[in-house]
Amino acid sequence: MSDTVFVVGGAGYIGSHAAQRLHRRSIVPVTLDNLSTGWRDFVRWGPFVHADIRDEAAVRAALKLYRPRMVMHFAAKIVVPESTKNPLLYYDNNVVGSLSLIRACVEHGVEQFVFSSTAAVYGEPEVVPIPLDAPKLPVNPYGATKHIVERALTDIAAASKTMGVTIFRYFNAAGAMPDARVGERHEPETHLIPNVLKAASEGRPLSVFGDDYDTPDGTCVRDYIHVSDLVRAHTAVLDKPSSPGETRVFNLGTGVGRSVREVIEACREVTGAEVKYEVKPRRPGDAPSLVAGDTEKAREALAWTPERSDVKTIVEDAWRWYQKELA
Repeated sequence: MSDTVFVVGGAGYIGSHAAQRLHRRSIVPVTLDNLSTGWRDFVRWGPFVHADIRDEAAVRAALKLYRPRMVMHFAAKIVVPESTKNPLLYYDNNVVGSLSLIRACVEHGVEQFVFSSTAAVYGEPEVVPIPLDAPKLPVNPYGATKHIVERALTDIAAASKTMGVTIFRYFNAAGAMPDARVGERHEPETHLIPNVLKAASEGRPLSVFGDDYDTPDGTCVRDYIHVSDLVRAHTAVLDKPSSPGETRVFNLGTGVGRSVREVIEACREVTGAEVKYEVKPRRPGDAPSLVAGDTEKAREALAWTPERSDVKTIVEDAWRWYQKELA
């Protein structure tokens, strides 16, 4: 592989972790980001191209300049309630923008395309853990846009016969770099663990949406995977790439679910603080349980296994980052 990889959306939470991982492997990460939700101070490990994926001329110029053989595509709008309120924004950015990026990549001979997808493509699954061949019935525009791009990539790769595609369906990415250099910073913050840590730090009650689900303790169950483990799967594609014209799809999770109450308890243990919470009505679209199935496929095909994804380690790393952000 080339010693240069494009990290599209590399100023964001997951993309910046991928850039650091590439740098540690002596590969130059070129970050392309419009900074609409990313952070300039997260770009620390290679050149920065300030551009939007919908600006095809800018993307083509950057591809021509750096000539990467691999592109990792993390750039997307990801907030489910926002996608419901403003679907046009999501279809424009996530679908139109992705198609613009993919077209430029095909024309410039990119050999490997790695796409950041989501468990939201499954909607409300009937079987948990969720197998890869479960029906794709997304229940919100965010999940729908990711599913459309998955299908487009599969068709485009097959037609090109030159570009290999790897699609990762994320479950719940969480945690931070162990050295606390980068972690979760969203505005607004919608993810559970940083919100629990914020509640613990500020002594205010946390909102828990629903405690009457058909789960062991009544709260939603999710499969939390450490962000560092997540990006190691991406860089594993460098060693075990897709064949030209091939599209591979993997669930990225641990196969183990943790409830909201279990996460709160882990945060109490790590911080030593009491975390009070208020139970509020369920949110529309929240499935009772989302846990990855078929996780052995990524382990076998990529020689990958999660290393930091036990819930206590995830919370410890996230807490270290949160304390640094407050300093």
